[in-house]
Amino acid sequence: MKTAKKRRAKAHQVAVAAAALLPLSLTACGGSGSAGSGSPNTLTIQDYYEPAHDPIYRSCAKTTGVGVEISHIPGPGLIPKVLQQSSSRTLPDVLMLDNPDVQQIAASGALAPLTDYGMSGDGMVEAVVKAGTYEGRLYGLAPSVNTLNIFYNKDLFEAAGITEPPRTWDELRAYAKKLTGQGRYGFAMSNINTYEGSWQFLPFMWGNGGSEQNIAAPETAQALQFVLDLQNDGSISKSSVNWSQDDVISQFIAGKAAMVVNGPWQIPTLRKQKNVTWAAFTVPTRLASQTTVAPLGGEVYTVPRTGDKAKMTKAGQFVKCLISPEMQLESAKLRQTVPSDLKVAAEFGKSNEVIAPFVTAVKTARARTAILGEEWPKAATRIYTAVQAALTGKADPAQALRQAQSQ
Repeated sequence: MKTAKKRRAKAHQVAVAAAALLPLSLTACGGSGSAGSGSPNTLTIQDYYEPAHDPIYRSCAKTTGVGVEISHIPGPGLIPKVLQQSSSRTLPDVLMLDNPDVQQIAASGALAPLTDYGMSGDGMVEAVVKAGTYEGRLYGLAPSVNTLNIFYNKDLFEAAGITEPPRTWDELRAYAKKLTGQGRYGFAMSNINTYEGSWQFLPFMWGNGGSEQNIAAPETAQALQFVLDLQNDGSISKSSVNWSQDDVISQFIAGKAAMVVNGPWQIPTLRKQKNVTWAAFTVPTRLASQTTVAPLGGEVYTVPRTGDKAKMTKAGQFVKCLISPEMQLESAKLRQTVPSDLKVAAEFGKSNEVIAPFVTAVKTARARTAILGEEWPKAATRIYTAVQAALTGKADPAQALRQAQSQ
């Protein structure tokens, strides 16, 4: 999931274009021929991870008693390839998907319900199960997940006399003002005109009670006004409308931002920085009585309908291994993410103080497709369009949201 949202944004944009070109009657229910090996005891796996994840696959292959052929596809190319494979009935035996893509692929008929292979999602974070569910049936589960928090520079907090993280927007705004100066912004986030920008705005929108069903609501206008207020204060750079999440973390590492919105996939990079003392806290809400609601990130594993029932059964056993508590923990350690099972996550958080705030945030995180399903990309586009319009001065927040909602 490192550099994840940039990759995710591109993948979604390509997917929308690909979907327009390919028929979505991609049932792949009959026929035969999965991608890769024709060996009855070898499973083909397709993802957009790095080879560093392969030992986890090989461990589950040993447990399941199968061989594996692993294909790593660059993030932006995964969904177009999946759509093509589904159309030509050459899907892999095990398919990893970014969780917002499950709805689209499940709707095409290309996936088998995981309940067919004894999986239920019991004990997992509610949002994880919702993210992998389409029309009441479970098609994907994630070994580990991620979300957004705010990283902060501990030395700068101490120098400014700030002894604890902010809990409300007013406190966050006051801290950001205090930390701004000497070539440094007090706060930074990605407000770019891609899904990445929408993803970073969601904790403020959702935490204040806003909904993607109608972004032209007072709660969302308050959230957008808050971000604009930070910019008007000089606490956020006007360049944030062009910054990706990687750009934001670079600002933090360079000492040009005291607090930044980002995810745990940045932790390996931050750990390499000897001159930055940092920690994280959950995104504040407008009122102390409100609950932080951040978006759920992470990848799920699915069993495609290849037409080979024997191999599909083995694929189901393989996925069941990947989401076992042991493998959840291995995946979380490798990717610096949060195990999907609540008990495993709690234990992991106790042993890893850096991850602990993300464990807390995941408990109340929300799947982006939970309400709108396949229609989520349209809402995401409306959100980043409105954010851009407000921060570039083309419209006030309420007007920008109304205009975007009407698109």
